[in-house]
Amino acid sequence: MPTFVPYRVCIAGASGRMGRMLIEAVQAAADCTLSGALDQPGSPAIGQDAAAFLGQHSGVAIADDLATLAGSDVLIDFTRPEGTMTHLQACVRHGVKLVIGTTGFSDAQKAEIAEASKHIAIVMAPNMSVGVNVTLKLLEMAAKAMAIGYDIEIVEAHHRHKVDAPSGTALKMGEVIAAALGRDLKDCAVYERVGHTGERDPSTIGFATVRGGDVVGDHTVMFLGTGERIEITHKSSSRATYAQGSLRAVRFLADKPSGLYDMFDVLNLR
Repeated sequence: MPTFVPYRVCIAGASGRMGRMLIEAVQAAADCTLSGALDQPGSPAIGQDAAAFLGQHSGVAIADDLATLAGSDVLIDFTRPEGTMTHLQACVRHGVKLVIGTTGFSDAQKAEIAEASKHIAIVMAPNMSVGVNVTLKLLEMAAKAMAIGYDIEIVEAHHRHKVDAPSGTALKMGEVIAAALGRDLKDCAVYERVGHTGERDPSTIGFATVRGGDVVGDHTVMFLGTGERIEITHKSSSRATYAQGSLRAVRFLADKPSGLYDMFDVLNLR
């Protein structure tokens, strides 16, 4: 009988809120083992056991040396675009697969990620939640059914520390809806309204952003027609859902040598 070998998972941003949630998920998963933990140079967490905050001893010290990646099968990265791009180059060098939950990439950065996927397997999604991705599928169906006679508005709320707006998830919702309507979000998105705006253009998709408190992530898409309003909402109460979705992405990548995938691929929602 073949010997079971767990997935060796490295976590970027190990001392952050999402990093700790990912470490906890890996520690609890029977088929995964924590093989590395990365943080920014100068972080006070450098040198500490990555699972110390759980009262556990993982034997993995948080490090700022990207050579640490060499002992891993996959890196999970929920940091910031500049950090993720540095990690991307290191993953290509060491042949490490990558799960990217970071948002806020420029078009040039997205193109660089796509180029790297010719060498390593990558899952990139603005939201790793299983529920959010099922919601995206529902939005695709709703947009096709309500293509005429309905105005579409997307409202999202996140904690006060989030640095990009609209959220990557809100933008993905807009992209899915626009594609279902045969449009390009770049041509029909409205991100702000102020002053005398005139009547609403029915071909547009509007966005509204709320920032405050400790909101993990709320997203509502409204299809506003004459005499009725349909709202499709997803609310996150814990980052644990992102962590569990990330581990599903890790398992999905197990037999993939290269390629760029998203959570629709992971969840078979195509």
